[in-house]
This record gives sequence, C-alpha cells and structure tokens, in this order.
Amino acid sequence: MSEPDKSEDIPDESAGKGIPNGGNAAKSKEDFDLAAIYVSDAQYNRNIYFDTSPQAVRLYLRYNHWIPKVLLFFFIVVNLSLAIFEEPAVFPVPSLYTMLVELLCLLVFTLRLVHYAKVIPRDKFWKDPKNICIIVVLVLTLVDMIIYEALIAADCYAVRWSRVLRPLLLVNVTEGRQLRRAFRSIRNALPQIFYVFLLFMFSLLIFSLMALKLLGKRGLKTIGGAPYFTNYLEIVFDLYVLVTTANSPDVMMPAYNASFYFAIFFILYILINTYIFMSVFLAVVYNNYKKYLKEEVRQLVRAKRHKMVRAFAVLQEQRAEGGEPVVKQANWNQIVKLVQPDISNAHRELLWSVSDDNNQGFIGKVAFVQLADLLNIEVITLKSRPHPLQRACPALYLSAPSRLLCRLIQHRAFVITYDLIILVNAVFIGLDEANPLIANSEWVFLALYLLEILLKLYVFEPRAFFSRHSFWNWFDTIIVISALIATIVNSAVTSSGNYTSRQILDIVFILRVLRLIRVVDSIKRFRAIINTLIRIGPAILTFGQLIIVVYYIFAMVGMELFKGKVKFYEEDSSDPAKAYCGNPLLKGTDFAQLNYCKNNFNNVVSSYILLLELTVVNQWHVLSSGFAAVTHISARLFFILFHIMVVIVIINIFVAFVLEAFFVEYSVDKSDLQTSLERKIEELELAVAQEKLEDNLVNAMETMDNDQGTGQSANNKPGLMFKIASKRYRTVDALLQRMFEADLDPEDFAENDDEANGNFANPAFSSV
Repeated sequence: MSEPDKSEDIPDESAGKGIPNGGNAAKSKEDFDLAAIYVSDAQYNRNIYFDTSPQAVRLYLRYNHWIPKVLLFFFIVVNLSLAIFEEPAVFPVPSLYTMLVELLCLLVFTLRLVHYAKVIPRDKFWKDPKNICIIVVLVLTLVDMIIYEALIAADCYAVRWSRVLRPLLLVNVTEGRQLRRAFRSIRNALPQIFYVFLLFMFSLLIFSLMALKLLGKRGLKTIGGAPYFTNYLEIVFDLYVLVTTANSPDVMMPAYNASFYFAIFFILYILINTYIFMSVFLAVVYNNYKKYLKEEVRQLVRAKRHKMVRAFAVLQEQRAEGGEPVVKQANWNQIVKLVQPDISNAHRELLWSVSDDNNQGFIGKVAFVQLADLLNIEVITLKSRPHPLQRACPALYLSAPSRLLCRLIQHRAFVITYDLIILVNAVFIGLDEANPLIANSEWVFLALYLLEILLKLYVFEPRAFFSRHSFWNWFDTIIVISALIATIVNSAVTSSGNYTSRQILDIVFILRVLRLIRVVDSIKRFRAIINTLIRIGPAILTFGQLIIVVYYIFAMVGMELFKGKVKFYEEDSSDPAKAYCGNPLLKGTDFAQLNYCKNNFNNVVSSYILLLELTVVNQWHVLSSGFAAVTHISARLFFILFHIMVVIVIINIFVAFVLEAFFVEYSVDKSDLQTSLERKIEELELAVAQEKLEDNLVNAMETMDNDQGTGQSANNKPGLMFKIASKRYRTVDALLQRMFEADLDPEDFAENDDEANGNFANPAFSSV
C-alpha cells in the first residue's frame, strides 16, 4: 500500500482537530464505533486505512463482521472446488452448471470488493496491488468463460486457462494477509536462493560432464539393458534426481559393478550436492526468512501502536487539573464491550485493574496502548459451583468417607493407576483377538474406564467437568462411550450369526487405540513438545494454505498437459491395456511395471495425490519419466520446476519457520504483559494454585483432574478464579510478535509524538 494522505492522519492532539468531538469528554456513538474499530484492527493486526466518516465507519463495521467473512471464504472454497466437477472431473457435471456457480462466486467477490472500495479512500484503493490483482483475475475469468463456452458451442478444442488464477483470490483478499506474508517470504528469499541455485547447477553440470567422459565410452548398460551415461541431458537429469536420493543407489550400480573406484565419484557428488548445497539452501532460506520476517513484525508492532494511539486520541479527555490526556474507566469499558462482546464482566474488570494499577479511575496513553495485547492473552475463568450431590445430600456428600474418596480420586496415584491400565490395555489390543480371554477382557477395560468417568463426576461439578476448556474429559467420555456402543453392537451382530462385515470391528479397534493417546498427556516431556506444536499450529496452517495454493496451480496445469495420457484399470479388469496403463508408449517402462497407473492427472484429486508423492520425492523420477514418455522429454521440466518451488523453496521456508517458532515456544517464558496480568490475579487472590494447574496437552484443553475450583475442593474459595492460558495466542501475528520480541528495537515500543501527530508511515507489508 502507498503512503497515507496527510488529511487522513491524526493532527496534534492538543489542537483537537481531526478528532471526533475534538477530544471532548462527551463521546458519541460514532466516536465509540471509530475507537472500537481502531482497537479491533490493532488486536487482529488489520492494516486497512479506512475513511473515518460516520458512513464509512458503519460500512467498515459491516465489512469486518464475521458473516460476510465466512461467506467470502465459503465462496472461495466453492470456486476452488469447481475443479472436482469440471473436465477432467471426479464427478462430471455439464459445464453450464459449473459456469453458473462460478458466475455466482464472481458476483460475491465483486460485491465484497465494491464494499471494500466504499470503506477506504478511492486513491488508496487504486494504488493497492491486491485490489488490482483481484479485478484482473475477475475480468480474465469472465473473458475465459465466454471464450470457452463459445469454443464449446462451435465444437472446437477449448482450455479453461483461467483456473490457475483462482488461488490468487484467496491470496489477495484482505483477510489473506497471513498467506501473503508467506508468499513474501518466498519472494524475499528467492534472490539469495537464486545465486546458490546457480552455483548448484554449475556443480551439477560439471559433474555431469565428468560422468559423460568417465563412463560414457565404457559400454556399460543399465539393469534394463539401456546404454549407461551416454546422453548428456539424461546424465544431468539422473544426477539431479540423485541429489534428492530418489534413485540411489540404482543410478550408481552399473558403474560400481564395473569398478570400485567409480563409487568415489558418486560419493563426492553426494557429499557436495546433497549434503552441502541442500544444507546451504536451508541456511540461506532460514537467514533471509528470519531477516525479512523480523522487519515485518517490527512494522506490524508499529502499525498496532499507531492504531491504538488513534483510538486513544478519539477517547481522550482532558483532566480538570491539567496534565496529560486520559481515558476514563466508563469509556474504556464501553470500548472493550464493543471490541469483545463475549468478555465476562469479571474478566473485563481484571483487565482494567491491570491497566489502572494505581486505582485512579483513568489511564494514560501508555496503559491504553496495551489493551490490544491484553485482549490477545487467553484467560481461563474458573467458576466455583457446589456439586449437585452436595446440594441434594449435603450430609452424605460431605461425610468423612466421601471426602476421603474425593481426595483419593484427586491424588496423583489415581492418574498413574489409570495410565497403567491403559498401557495394559494396549498390550491386550496387540494380542490375538480370537482368544476368548483377550476378547472378553475388553469388557473389563471398558468397565474400568466408565468407573473412572463416574468417579470424576462424583468429585467434580458436571458443568465444570464438561466445560469447553476440558478437552480431555470430552475426549475420554466420547471415546469410552463410543467404544462401549460399538462393542455392544459388534457382540450383538456377531452372536446373531449374520456378521459378514469387519467395519464395526474396525471401529472398535480404532476407538481402543485412540484411548492410548491419553498416556501421552501424562509424560511431562511429551506434553511440552505437543504443547509447543499445538501453539504454533495456526501459523503452520498458513503454510498448509500455501501448499494448497501451489498444488492447485500445478494441478490445473498438469491436468491440461497430461489428462487422459495415463489410465487406471481396476484390479478385476482383464483389459490387456492394463499392463501399460492404457498407453502403448508406456510398454516396458518402470512406470507401468511398478503399476503407477493411478498416479495421473485425470482429475484434481488424483493430481493432488500425485503432487504429494512428488513432494515426498521418492520415485519422483519414475513418475516424471512416465509422463515424459507419453508426451515429450521436455515434460520433465514441469516436474523439476515443481521440485524447485515446493521442495527446495517452500518446504525449506516452512522448516525455517517451524524451527524459529519451536525454539521460541519451547524455551521462552511468558511475556511481561502476561506476567503483569498474572501478578494482578495473585494480588486479588483470584489465582488458581499453580502447582495444581500443570499444563496438560493444550493450556485451554486442560483436564479437570487438577482443577480445584469445583466440587468439594471449592469450599472456602472465591466464586471466580482465573489463570493465564500460558503462551497460547489468539492470532498468528501475536505469535510472530512474540517470536521476535527480543530482537525488536526499543523505539518500536517507545512513545513517539510523531505517531500522534500523524507522521506514521503506512507499513509497506500489507500488500503482496
């Protein structure tokens, strides 16, 4: 995006110009709406420079509502899914129907774009590359649809070339900023990768030339009887494949069989190109990725502060005795309610007590700017409720035997006992199911699991036991009850003598095995690793979207190039063409002999599976050679380009991100702001004892085993208690800020009068 207009920025706060109501105490609904937008944008790191007129603010509120966002992504998914029904199709549908659906999708995208154009200043709309890209994609798609239908009507060959443009809509919509950041990571890393790749190619070509001179004149043959290393281009391809180890040691064996000394050539080649150059690729990607991502996060932090300073300027009031402007608690509460309507009153009061540490009834700019980060900290609220049995039979439930039973169930030994039971069950699952003793033992284990759930429900209040944060309680209960029902159905069907299908039995086995996952949560080191992986999960999903986008583009191109070239025949088919995948050009090839016929580009599903196989790289040279055999030798360029883009570039960037995020999450403690929030919780004596809240698999998926806020243990405790959900993040941007917090310059967090005066430069990273 371009630099913002000065007319849009906030002027000097003391002058009171450009601020609704001039910073006066009386705030209108428009003031609160505008401030809420700024705070919400800061919380979710939206970087949209919208018009601040009341009409534009109302439109912007509707633009950010969850319903149009969900509808937008729904129609994007529908648009991408049309490939399932378009030729070559998984489920063939007349093109007229898919065209109508695509027209509906284009209409939705157009309306969303028009809505966006009404929100931001016109000059900024036309200077934003994202908007131009969306308009170009919509126009080209419409033109392609018209040309395609005209060619079909004229009974001519037609290609839907615009299908490769569909993923660009997912990338360039306003909500796709995480995906754009991933593409920027690729773009920023490409120049450095290019130089390393040139050096790598130089090494490859030199080694290929040496191989031609060393082995080409010796009359060696491959295992299939073909000449060995006599064609330079074939040697280049074979040695490129060797870098991926997909054809090792096959490519070396004819030379190795001829002489032991030829193995030295291949060993040197592998050491230099596979281990050194591939490691250099990762190092270059990691270094550049971290460098550019850190700069983006620095701008992200400054953009967040800018939004919060603008919100403060809208809400500020002048103190009667003079001094710095402040925001009073009533206005602060109103903003929090607008930004996060589902927040509880207790949670909101807790956040205010952190901001207003001195109980003054108002806060300054420094404390107000922290609001966006405070709202991004997950706080779990634990309500203390009496157990239903305590209300119904207080004398019995509070008796000495009952209290002893509750203490035993809450003891660590109870958890260990059931972990041992699960391990014993694992041994029995691995034994012969035909043995009656083994088969009947499942009833014993199910009874023990049901007993565990009932005992926990006796101790812990049921609503707390099945709260939305109690992941493991839900997991255990659903698995046990499902296994019980499936086992009963399986036994009933088996005893009737009409049992012919193993589907029910398979479900039973799967449910039994899933129960073993519970043991992982009991091992502290395993739990720490899984916690870390789950915390960075949303960020990892961004790269999942990136892979899907790249796969889609290559799948569309691959289907146009290779559709119908390879055919798959079912196992019971007696067609002679089955031996060569329906194409005589594949006779005698490794592709046909290995029965790779189902690896084709005949529809989008098989294309995705094939691309996944190419990503794994094992046997990818056989796959590429098969398609080269049925088309042209140049078809290998398609597969080499895919390998470079996905395996060398994207996978290395993904590894670089996971390494950085994992190191931070696995080793760094909570941020200062989280520490302040925890300290305030403890000062108010609303903290759950930390030794009783050891993290289980996910901080917000904790069991109630250790939750002392319900059941009998709730006696003499406050009605509400809080705990920080450790290092979980509501947004990916919050994780990124945490990753590079230590590397950011102090001025990124420092007060800067220029920000309030509107001299903040619009961050350059908000567009692709």
